[in-house]
Amino acid sequence: MDEDSPRAILIGMLRLQHGLAAPTIAGLFSGERFAPAPLTERERERLETGSLVEAPPAVAGDVPDWVLPALTEVFGHDLMTELRALGRRAPLDIRVNTLKRDRDATLAGLAHLAPAPTPIAPQGLRIPLGEDGRGPALHVEPEFLEGWYEIQDEGSQLAALLCGARAGETVVDLCAGGGGKTLALAAAMENSGRIIASDDDPRRLAPIHERLRRSGAQAEIRTPRAGRARADVLADLDGTVDRVLVDAPCTGSGTWRRNPDAKWRLRPGSLEARVAEQAQVLDRAVRLLRPGGRLTYVTCSLLPQENDAAVSGLLGRFGDLHVLKARALVDEIVPLLAERVRFSGHGLQMSPARTGTDGFYVANLERRS
Repeated sequence: MDEDSPRAILIGMLRLQHGLAAPTIAGLFSGERFAPAPLTERERERLETGSLVEAPPAVAGDVPDWVLPALTEVFGHDLMTELRALGRRAPLDIRVNTLKRDRDATLAGLAHLAPAPTPIAPQGLRIPLGEDGRGPALHVEPEFLEGWYEIQDEGSQLAALLCGARAGETVVDLCAGGGGKTLALAAAMENSGRIIASDDDPRRLAPIHERLRRSGAQAEIRTPRAGRARADVLADLDGTVDRVLVDAPCTGSGTWRRNPDAKWRLRPGSLEARVAEQAQVLDRAVRLLRPGGRLTYVTCSLLPQENDAAVSGLLGRFGDLHVLKARALVDEIVPLLAERVRFSGHGLQMSPARTGTDGFYVANLERRS
C-alpha cells in the first residue's frame, strides 16, 4: 500500500491474508454507518498494481531484518516460501491417545468435527478451521474429557516420536512444561517403563497433573522448590537414565504463525539469553545419561544458533558424546518424514512450508559406553 498507517495495514491484510479482490475490499469500505471511509483513488491503484516482488526480504517476509541472515542460512533459496508459510494461520492438530483409543476409533468418535489423518504423524488428526480461521472448542468435547486425545501440533508429535523411547526404559523429560511430550512418551512406551517429568520452572508443570489423570499416562513428577537454595530433584538419577528429552526453552521462532507478535518482541539479547539457558540444560541432561544412553534435543526454533550451534557447543564440552545420524532415525521411526524434512549438520529441521508443521528442530546424541 506504500504506507504504514493502520488503515493501510488493514487494507493490505484483507488482500494478503484473506485473499479478497479489490472490488470486494472496496465494497467493505463504503463509509456507511460504522464502515471505513471509501477507498481513495491512490488506494484503489495500489490494490490493483501494488506488489511485494521488489520489496526487501524483511518486508515481503514480515520478519525483523536482523534475523534474516540466520533464516537464510537455514532455508537458502526457499527463504521467501518459508517466510510466507510462517505468515499463514497454523492448522489445528490433535494426537490420539493410544492408551485409550486408536486413531480409527477416534476418527469415528469425532466425525462431527470432520477430522482427517495428519500427513506424517501416525497418531495425529487435523481438525478443519472455520471460515473465521478458528477451530472448535476441542477442550470441552466429551472425548477430550475422557482422555481420547491431546491438542498437539503434528511437529511436536513427531519430535516426541523421534526420541525413540521404548517400553521398559527409564526416560527423563527434563523441560516437561505442561506435559505434552511426557504424555506422548507414555503412549509410545505403552505405560511400560519409568518416565520422570521435571522443569526448572515449577509453574509450567502445573497442568501436567490433570493431563496425566485424564489420559491414563503414568509418569513421576519432580517439582523443584522455589528459591536459591533448592535441591537438585534429579540428582539420584545421574548416570542411570536411558533417554533424556530436552525440549529446550527457545525463541519460539518456529511458532511465529501461532504467535505473530512474538517475532517483533524478539531482540538479539533475548536470543543470547536463550542460547545460554540451552547450554545449561543440555549440560544437566548429559549428567543424567548412563553409558550408551541417548539425549534428544528439541527446540521450536528455526535459528541455527539455538539448534546445530547448540549441539556443536555441547560436543565441544563433552568428549564422550556423538551425534546419531538423523536420516537413519527418521527412516526407522517415521519414514514418511524423510522426503519432506531438511537434514542439517547435526539433526533435522521441520518447517511450515516443507513439513506443514511448526518449525521444530530435533537432534539425537548418544553417550559412548
